[in-house]
Amino acid sequence: MNVGPENPDGSWSRHERVYAAALFAAAALALAFALMREGAELPWPGLGVPLFFLLYGLFTIAIGYQHPRLGYYSFDRVAQVAAILVLGPVHAALVNGLASLLYPWHRLFQGVPLRRVFYASLNNSGLMSLITLVAGSIYVAIGGHYPLTSLSGRALMAVVVLVLAMQLLNDAGMLALLKLGRKDLTGFFNSFLYALELGSGATAILVAVVYNSMETSVFVLLLGVLSLGMLALRQFANMRHRLELIVAERTQSLREKTLELERQATHDNLTDLYNRRYADEYLAREVERVERHRERFSIALGDIDLFKQINDRHSHATGDTVLKRVAGILRARCRAADMIARYGGEEFLICFPNTDLEEANAVCEALRTAVQTSSWAQLGLAVGVTISFGIAEHRPGLSRDKLLDEADLRLYEAKHGGRNLVVA
Repeated sequence: MNVGPENPDGSWSRHERVYAAALFAAAALALAFALMREGAELPWPGLGVPLFFLLYGLFTIAIGYQHPRLGYYSFDRVAQVAAILVLGPVHAALVNGLASLLYPWHRLFQGVPLRRVFYASLNNSGLMSLITLVAGSIYVAIGGHYPLTSLSGRALMAVVVLVLAMQLLNDAGMLALLKLGRKDLTGFFNSFLYALELGSGATAILVAVVYNSMETSVFVLLLGVLSLGMLALRQFANMRHRLELIVAERTQSLREKTLELERQATHDNLTDLYNRRYADEYLAREVERVERHRERFSIALGDIDLFKQINDRHSHATGDTVLKRVAGILRARCRAADMIARYGGEEFLICFPNTDLEEANAVCEALRTAVQTSSWAQLGLAVGVTISFGIAEHRPGLSRDKLLDEADLRLYEAKHGGRNLVVA
């Protein structure tokens, strides 16, 4: 089987184009060398036999099927192996290389651009020619015979080596192309596809033996039965891939729903900050960790000043907008390592890992200033919006609740000290 090399958008990258051209050139040189080396010892077996295998090769490519991600798979391995067992590696490589060179050109009538067809033709022809020539030469080198008329133990072993070698070479060539195109290789090594590959090899042996040793009527009947079998397999493969797509889509949908549920369990719906439940769990873990490792750790409780008046005078919708904007200011000006949560109605908790009281105070002053200087007039809040902070730093032996109490006490002092203050 053969994996189609094209990108999802149909384009060929520069690296892929160079690879396809180099592969075709290598195949042409290898075939030219093989023909010169064997010369007179390699008589052409007339026109009828190669023409039959050319047409059969085109047929086995045409009844392939489209893989959802990796491109086009075909049954051309049947024609390739059978041609080796009837014609020998060199002639088989010429015939199958020509079939792979010709087949992509019908796509022009389907509106596929010429450049795409051209590079697909070069790539497929080069790869199939080399696979057939190299694997076929290995088959002959280990004692495999052609034309194959019967199967002894040694002949069967040679054919098994031939089929495995072709698959390994095919995988190596296609992996190189897919890597150059930076494709997702998930599903490339698939037990179902490898089973079909071995089945194609067995089918090719049967085609070769019957062609070489039995009457034409028997061979024609065999081709008809095998063709129906390949068409049935194509239908099965298409159904299987459709089911895989359905399963993949549903799995992705379930994964997204699970992530959304997990997010809803840990995040506040309005501000998209962490919620109080998550904040309490996080704070308990951090206090335990810093107690064990003797690290610096500070927290800040922030509260929007006079927030009830905003709701009462301007509407709860305006109050929600203020909460979301303040949350955005906190998120934008805190570090990625800091934990920010909506801890109550208009109250926020910020945890500062590896931060002492002085550093936390500087951050909160910047946050306070950012909230105060933000443009609130467009919401009808001419007097603006301010926020107060109370900060506490962890000390050895200080529990989570005591740490929160200290921060809350400082916040109380900020509120009663005139608001829009940071007290540490």
